[in-house]
Amino acid sequence: MSRIETVEALRERLGPARPTTLAKILPRVDAQGAEFLRVSPFAVISTVGPDGTVEASPKGDEPGFIRLEDDRTLLLPERAGNNLAFGLQNILANGRIGLIAFRPGTGETLRITGTASIHDDADLLAALGSAGRPALLALRVQVERCYFHCARSVLRAGLWDAKTWATAQRVSFGKIISEGLAAGPEMAAAIDESVQGGYTARLWSNQA
Repeated sequence: MSRIETVEALRERLGPARPTTLAKILPRVDAQGAEFLRVSPFAVISTVGPDGTVEASPKGDEPGFIRLEDDRTLLLPERAGNNLAFGLQNILANGRIGLIAFRPGTGETLRITGTASIHDDADLLAALGSAGRPALLALRVQVERCYFHCARSVLRAGLWDAKTWATAQRVSFGKIISEGLAAGPEMAAAIDESVQGGYTARLWSNQA
């Protein structure tokens, strides 16, 4: 199997992008994009570290959690999580960010690329609050490219078609962590119980 290593070889295989496809790429969020974000409850955010390591982080929240400050600026809240903060540290290193937003039932997705900064202004965090709690931090994204991605990948995946879904998988963080720490089943059970509490009683907070 041959390996493609040049843009020329890649384009020979794929062909060029159509002018009509390039024309959909905008330097701002247009009216359709704004309406899409108004009800979008989920996005995947990508960042890159100074060593080139790429991180992709899921962000789910109340519909419309990605807010428009203006047509070239987004605001996103940071909520309680695992505190690894890989993506946030990457933003501090170089500011580069990409995101793809989803709208349930809609095949098209919205892709945005730009630069991000992290803020902790109290008024801004309160404005981005939810469930009676202010956001922990706020991301302000300066939009450089924004465009809708066509629905073919979502349709091929049957993403919104429940008939195509496999049985839900139960993930045991306790098993992973206890094995990594050479601990026993008691620790695994305690961790899984704590994780379940994070999904219910502590959904919006890391506090016990």
